[in-house]
Amino acid sequence: MGGYLGVVSKADCVADLFYGTDYHSHLGTRRGGLAVHDGTRCVRFIHDITNAQFRSKFEQDVLKLQGRMGIGVISDTDDQPLIIGSHLGTYAIVTVGRIANQAELVKQAYGLRSAHFSEMSGGEVNPTELVSLFINQGGTFAEGIQIAQQAIAGSCSMLLLTGTGVYAARDRLGRTPIILGRKDGSYAATLETCAFPNLGYETVRDLGPGEIVRLTPEGVEVVALPGHRCQICAFLWVYYGYPASTYEGVNAEDTRYRCGAALARQDRTAVDMVAGIPDSGTGHAMGYAQEKGVPFRRPFVKYTPTWSRSFMPQDQSTRDLVARMKIIPIRELIQGQRLLFCEDSIVRGTQLRETVRRLFDYGATEVHMRPACPPLIFGCKFLNFSRSKSELEIGRAHV
Repeated sequence: MGGYLGVVSKADCVADLFYGTDYHSHLGTRRGGLAVHDGTRCVRFIHDITNAQFRSKFEQDVLKLQGRMGIGVISDTDDQPLIIGSHLGTYAIVTVGRIANQAELVKQAYGLRSAHFSEMSGGEVNPTELVSLFINQGGTFAEGIQIAQQAIAGSCSMLLLTGTGVYAARDRLGRTPIILGRKDGSYAATLETCAFPNLGYETVRDLGPGEIVRLTPEGVEVVALPGHRCQICAFLWVYYGYPASTYEGVNAEDTRYRCGAALARQDRTAVDMVAGIPDSGTGHAMGYAQEKGVPFRRPFVKYTPTWSRSFMPQDQSTRDLVARMKIIPIRELIQGQRLLFCEDSIVRGTQLRETVRRLFDYGATEVHMRPACPPLIFGCKFLNFSRSKSELEIGRAHV
């Protein structure tokens, strides 16, 4: 996954860009990046955030940045933003999504003969650079973005920082959101609306699927109208979207309360308490407990300062380690109790098995689990929320 923020302002935008990008840190653990246009050129910084928070890595860099337009990204894949020189002019670009036909597009790009890739980290083509190659085939930024959107199978929403404004383009089926915000003298485009309140922005609207706009300090110009078919990712509300964020006018935390309440209405299991697997299961559990009239408790607490989300590490052993070490059981709330846990979803079930074993080791008499969404039996072709290398790896967990 990943997240992005773009800002344009009549004054300096760096503070809003820095803090607003940081509000996307829950979406990625690998790279962070900022790019600002200082009036003559794009200035960029990229850092590895695998073992450090975004703010700690960039707090010295922001002192060197100055400008009225900028873009930022938290990436769980490649280095971003990239600065691209082309006949359209020099621009910086960030992308979020998954290019399912990347190998085909790379082969197509090499067919142009003059095309080449410079960001070959680990021997792989940087997908953001690949997107820029298709953008550069257009006569304008808007035309080039549409060429890229049509070529990509999967999803790819993007922000482009140019000398004349920030282009925000949502993927053509709307799987990854872009939401516009406004305050006096400034406009912003974000994936997570939780970036807006503390920076003083009000949400204006969501971009439609395939829509492209250009943000300037004077306003927002629509340069490509939205399509009519939207397939936004439902997992935003169930799991990886931040609780304080709203997509398509629907808040994530409120949705989780309603999911939990719906689970409770079809469940007759007698238990002593309801809990959530922290953090994303907490909202579901609170909704369940309120609807059922059963006490909500926290027999597990999460140690947040140093442990990342467990779905992000590449290998299963590391994911299991993260899941175990970051969640601390409280024996006094577990021993002798009939527990019902709400979880956002079950993918492989490996972490769930370990969690249930630990609960019984700490003296639980019964343990019941209620996932808020149906079993996931296939990998996602559109977003990188799962690290499974094979659909069979997921499907086997439910056989």
